[in-house]
Amino acid sequence: MDLPVMPPVKPMLAKAVKRIPPGMQYEAKWDGFRAIVHRDGPDVVIGSRTGKPLTRYFPELVAALLPRLPERCVVDGEIVIEHDGRLDFDRLTERIHPADSRVRTLAERNPARFVAFDLLALGDVSLLDTPLSERRAELEAALRDVAPPVHLAPATTDPEVAARWFEQYEGAGLDGVIAKPLDLPYRPDARLMYKIKHERTADVVVAGYRFHKSGPVVGSLLLGLYDDSGALQHVGVCAAFTAKRREELVAELEQLRMDPADGHPWAAWTDESAHEGARLPGAPSRWSGKKDLSWVALRPERVCEVGYDHMEGDRFRHTAQFKRWRPDRSPESCGYAQLEEPVSYDLAEVFAS
Repeated sequence: MDLPVMPPVKPMLAKAVKRIPPGMQYEAKWDGFRAIVHRDGPDVVIGSRTGKPLTRYFPELVAALLPRLPERCVVDGEIVIEHDGRLDFDRLTERIHPADSRVRTLAERNPARFVAFDLLALGDVSLLDTPLSERRAELEAALRDVAPPVHLAPATTDPEVAARWFEQYEGAGLDGVIAKPLDLPYRPDARLMYKIKHERTADVVVAGYRFHKSGPVVGSLLLGLYDDSGALQHVGVCAAFTAKRREELVAELEQLRMDPADGHPWAAWTDESAHEGARLPGAPSRWSGKKDLSWVALRPERVCEVGYDHMEGDRFRHTAQFKRWRPDRSPESCGYAQLEEPVSYDLAEVFAS
């Protein structure tokens, strides 16, 4: 390749804010794999957020990008997979597989899409120092006639439209809005944009914890919710405690510790087959690698309130935030019914915006 912006490139990032700021360009926040695509004639490289290539995991996108992108360009965007009219992050993560045959089977079964939202280079010209408003105009011109599975991300400068997208698009699996200053140059790996995500709370059962990498202090609390059958399902973790609080939690939770874990709802977590019929902590995955997945079992008797943005199926999509203990709530009262369900919205309507 011989492009004015060469791989690897880490994408420009966003910092979280509470409200949609005025006077900016607004886009939906896609829930997929961030990807920067370099194309130079017949050669395509798809780079991940960390700069590592994703090219081999999405062969169908390589074939789709070649006839749909300009001959020589660098495009920032998101790889997503659609299922039943909404984004499906779980099907996306299945692609990160060492076996090429498995990757190609999944590519045929659940083909991915690429949503383009920024242009870093075109032809022999780098656009890194070009203001966003001009880059957007160049992107729209370059992708004027683009066809699925490559899409031009909808964008607006109207904050009322952005607010409507924030409410509606969650039903299609998107998770908020991105706001970008109109005069913003492209700065890799810098948090110069703004993200506005949904904020919700839930009361959950604390049924275990993992140690922090720094030593024998709490790293994260393991959270559960009861399903309709009365089974406690692992729904995620909450973390981000101060060092002092991590130490305090070990002592605070000691009286609930179960060692051995016989009788705990998740006692079978080391049995790989047990993960097929229930959500248990410690499920092996391609993401965990050799990471220590062991955890300390606690009697599921304490309830805490956590903040979360949205669900991915029956679990929290991201790490939850600890709010407070809820001694007034019984563990048995912490079920899925308390969770807010966004109104369904067809992903096709998002692409048509």
